[in-house]
Amino acid sequence: MAIETQSQERAGGPRDGDRGMAVGAAGPAGQSGGTRPPQLVSTGVATAIVVADMIGVGVFTSLGFQINAVSSGFSLLLLWLVGGVVAVCGALSYAELGAMFPRSSGEYNFLSRCFHPAFGFVAGFVSATVGFAAPAALAAMAFGQYAAAVVPGAPPLGLALGVLWLVSVVQLAGIRHGSSFQLAATVLKVTLIAAFLIAGIAIGDRQQIRFAPAASDLQHILHPSFAISLVFVMYAFSGWNAATYIIGEIKAPQKSLPRALLAGTAIVTVLYVALNAVFLITTPLSAMAGQLDVARVAGEAMFGPTGGRIVAAMICIGLVSSISAMMWIGPRVTMTMGEDIAALRRFAMRSDAGAPRAAILVQLAVATLLLLTASFEAVLDFIQFALLACSFFTVLGMVRLRITQPLRPRPYRAWGYPVTPAIFLVATAAMMLYLVAERPLQSLSSGAIMLAGLLAYGLVRSRAVPAPAAKDVDAPAAELQVPLAPAAANAGLDLIVH
Repeated sequence: MAIETQSQERAGGPRDGDRGMAVGAAGPAGQSGGTRPPQLVSTGVATAIVVADMIGVGVFTSLGFQINAVSSGFSLLLLWLVGGVVAVCGALSYAELGAMFPRSSGEYNFLSRCFHPAFGFVAGFVSATVGFAAPAALAAMAFGQYAAAVVPGAPPLGLALGVLWLVSVVQLAGIRHGSSFQLAATVLKVTLIAAFLIAGIAIGDRQQIRFAPAASDLQHILHPSFAISLVFVMYAFSGWNAATYIIGEIKAPQKSLPRALLAGTAIVTVLYVALNAVFLITTPLSAMAGQLDVARVAGEAMFGPTGGRIVAAMICIGLVSSISAMMWIGPRVTMTMGEDIAALRRFAMRSDAGAPRAAILVQLAVATLLLLTASFEAVLDFIQFALLACSFFTVLGMVRLRITQPLRPRPYRAWGYPVTPAIFLVATAAMMLYLVAERPLQSLSSGAIMLAGLLAYGLVRSRAVPAPAAKDVDAPAAELQVPLAPAAANAGLDLIVH
């Protein structure tokens, strides 16, 4: 535990060590058995986590619906470029918070520090219950459906369960094995996408479409349909904050985390723009309009009748890394909550290889149940508003700390402040308003889930034993008022986009 200097204390706010002091069943600094979590994750692996979590099936399915509303090539590519800019703006703010408070769990950690532990608990509750299990289940089912197209006769549900359990076994093996698998799977995914892009440019029949801006594009950009299409593009960009959930396992997080978030988001933005450009270059607009499986249509236009299977195989391989990323980062939220809360102490325990086995098994069980009951789409529909709200208030919290604690040490400062966080906040607020207007019942249900998390926080706090006074206790963990035990131990997630 690093002790802050007197001048740092005058900067305002609670005293936070380099890793954050978790007071509760798990002991300080997220320790397990008296040792820190192994910091084995390199910048490259952290970047791979971001890329893997972002690239689901959204980029392969969204264009067909966008074409119905926006027919200009320039405007269509601009949609994806704007989505990337908004994601980068969010990543910049998260990078600043992650460098200040380098502890795993994403919004649970950030909202506890920026506002109140109750707020952080609500975010953690959503993530730990269904926030990662539901998209993992959806990605697994997508894998099953695409794999069944490659291997006719194979049961999609069986394939979905198989890949979900396979990647979970890898994560149970520990951080070292999990990170190696994640890096290899993500590199393979990016390589296949790059090969698809090269093939599209080399052998695809060029369509008559322009990407240079024209005066007529302005009316497309100002039309409400452009804004609606941007909502779904932003869902496809969800996952840019993935590395913040494993900060505690990243080497030199104050430097590595910002690099991973920005590099990962930039890589995905380039790939998204390039993929949509190739779809538009190689495939007639009329063939893609209104189609969910745009990539299959483009694949058949490029490679003939076998093109659909080629694209399906590429998406299958890519989804493996996405599922692996979610089965890695999701349990880290439950693990960190277990470090702070006595009732959840079992989830804070890690194996000798650094894997929070209980937390991984719980997420696996929930995802399996969602698959077997085919309820993952409904769950995702209900939690979208909550996930957006958590991201919105996290970035707002960064702005709040800039105002209320300007002298607090910041190893990394968000570029372009205050413009960049403002861009993200405006875009996210617009998406939340869209959900309230278009899906009021689902948004209300999302609020109910958050209320359930708040009630759970009240129950945990009412049953906790007041913590003994300690000078180096972090305010967020201390306010949970759980006993000081001996040292023991982030999306858009629509069917269209993930």
